Amino acid sequence: MNTDLNELAPSVPNQIKALKTVYQSYVDRITPHVKERWASLGLLLALFFLRIIWTHSWYVVCYALAIYLLNQFLAFLTPKFDVSLQQDEENDELEAGERGDEFRPFIRRLPEFKFWYNSVRATVACFVMSFFTFLDLPVFWPILVFYFILLFLLTMRRQIQHMVKYKYVPLDIGKKKYGSKH
Repeated sequence: MNTDLNELAPSVPNQIKALKTVYQSYVDRITPHVKERWASLGLLLALFFLRIIWTHSWYVVCYALAIYLLNQFLAFLTPKFDVSLQQDEENDELEAGERGDEFRPFIRRLPEFKFWYNSVRATVACFVMSFFTFLDLPVFWPILVFYFILLFLLTMRRQIQHMVKYKYVPLDIGKKKYGSKH
């Protein structure tokens, strides 16, 4: 019963490729279901935070997840192209006497699906990390909470000032929606 390794070798890459294809088909199926995706992320985050609260452990892992999610949220709110350069181009066009009425849509640096996808992956990874005791570093958690709130307020203030200065709204809140009326 001596199996040849050459017989097994080609099947492993094929199996990995088949698993990647199945995984991608599931990701493609859930892409249009925006509300369900975000509800599932909310549930996943709630389960993770309940685990942290229940065990009174893994505060550093929780803090790292919060910082990562804040970073993802800021990338979601930030335009892909530098707005200040576009503003300078518009000013140059107006000085030259050209009309700058061209429609420029808001394109995010991090699209909504990637934001959700990265957040789910990070939450699952942190949930798995919460089962390893060597990652449970002793910290005084109120300092982490205070520091995160301070970091959140400072970064959001800067982001909101940028949005006001360059007059862009990255969210669909309050925007007119066009569609058929049935």
